[in-house]
Amino acid sequence: MLQAKFSLEESHIDFLAQYRRHGFKDKSDVVRNALDRLRKELARRRLRESADLYAESYVDDAETQEWTEAALTEWPD
Repeated sequence: MLQAKFSLEESHIDFLAQYRRHGFKDKSDVVRNALDRLRKELARRRLRESADLYAESYVDDAETQEWTEAALTEWPD
């Protein structure tokens, strides 16, 4: 595994020191887990923002609404 050097606040250091209490095998496991969660959350946020933009444009686009409705009526039950 690669290593990285970075600075943390004392509160972060205190939290990392309690890694076993939170069920992690070591401090690096805590950081990797946090980064994975952050990556997923940011991807979810981008997806949500994209969906919101599509929803906004759908409301303003009568042609898209028409072909969507046509597709739904032809969709098998």
